[in-house]
Amino acid sequence: MLPVGDDNTGRRITPLVTYGLIALNVLFFMIEMAGGEEFIMTWAFVPRRFLANPSADFLTLFTSMFMHADYLHIGSNMLFLWIFGDNVEDRFGHVGYLIFYLLCGLGATFTQLFFSFDSNIPNLGASGAIAGVLGAYLLMFPQGRVYVAQGRGVIPVPALVMIGLWFVLQLFSGVGSISQAGDVGGVAYMAHIGGFVTGFLLTFLFRGANRAQLRG
Repeated sequence: MLPVGDDNTGRRITPLVTYGLIALNVLFFMIEMAGGEEFIMTWAFVPRRFLANPSADFLTLFTSMFMHADYLHIGSNMLFLWIFGDNVEDRFGHVGYLIFYLLCGLGATFTQLFFSFDSNIPNLGASGAIAGVLGAYLLMFPQGRVYVAQGRGVIPVPALVMIGLWFVLQLFSGVGSISQAGDVGGVAYMAHIGGFVTGFLLTFLFRGANRAQLRG
């Protein structure tokens, strides 16, 4: 099931941060394509290299969130961010949402690091941070309508079903990836799981902080 949109009738603010993140990802990807392999190895997150010298590689914790492997990678990630990010930003506010997004990205990276600490494979992509956005969306809008392309038509599906199936797929794939030995590239499923769980848990904090600010 490919999501193509959701119900935005309850949205109150223009999702400036979501739009800005999409623009920054696209810009960074264009620079990455021009810079080639050298740029990727410099600014992607490499677990073994980071553990060898965390201070020297600190920036890659953030730059890697805005890098992508190819057009399909960035296209699918930006589609998910565009569909689900605006509603989460609406609840958290612009600043809160940006902090939330970056924390989810860090949670994803450190989860992947835990399971691949000896790897020299460069880790890159916004998938972990966006997985955190999905975790927040699932918690706050479980019955929200997500429109998905299925066959030749588009049907509404509850967010609980769509995102729930997505997470189950990541979970099973992540467990399978743990058993793979050696430096094998591919999808960083554990980063997806880590980002999702981070976002789900942080939602309790950020949603509560936003409510307190509104009461003030």
